Amino acid sequence: MYIPQGNLATDTGEITAFMQRFSFAAIITARNGLPLATHLPFVVVTNGNDILLRSHFARANSQWQEIQDNKEVLVIFSEPHAYISPKHYEKELNVPTWNYIAVHAYGQGRIISETAAAFALLEQTINTYEAEYKRQWDSLPSDYRLRMLKGIVAFEIAVTDLQAKKKLSQNKTENEQRRIIDSLAKSGRDNEQQIAQYMQENLKGRHV
Repeated sequence: MYIPQGNLATDTGEITAFMQRFSFAAIITARNGLPLATHLPFVVVTNGNDILLRSHFARANSQWQEIQDNKEVLVIFSEPHAYISPKHYEKELNVPTWNYIAVHAYGQGRIISETAAAFALLEQTINTYEAEYKRQWDSLPSDYRLRMLKGIVAFEIAVTDLQAKKKLSQNKTENEQRRIIDSLAKSGRDNEQQIAQYMQENLKGRHV
């Protein structure tokens, strides 16, 4: 990913928190020189300095075959973004742009074939996205849950390289950034409000 120095994010904790917050991501692999992509919910787990990405494919989706044999894969996390109008700038000689945050996670994938481990991943996913559903899941007939498990392919990616970009008008003056924050914060769109929050946090970081 092209990342100008002023937009580079290197705080692993901050990057991981972003991936956990916006965990519906795109996994990209290659087959015969052609890219393949699937959008999946991920469970992002940290273990010391290691970052693991866990999810599952529908078994009918043949992309799971590209995860075997520790092939390198790319997972892209990207959610809030906002159009930035030049009306916020002090000089007329400016053009529109787009603010956003994106994380590219490269890693080695492996299939989780053991039944107990695959069930554990499903339960971890339930606890991440809707812990209240766990009681209902536990009450389902075991043969039904096993059939559901056979319809998916669980996998795990050990992240080997994180590339994170925060494009939040860092190249503009503080006054211009505050104008943008004020405008986006008043928006009725969640993604624009979220970008305003990230911009505000970024400004605070500059003054620490």
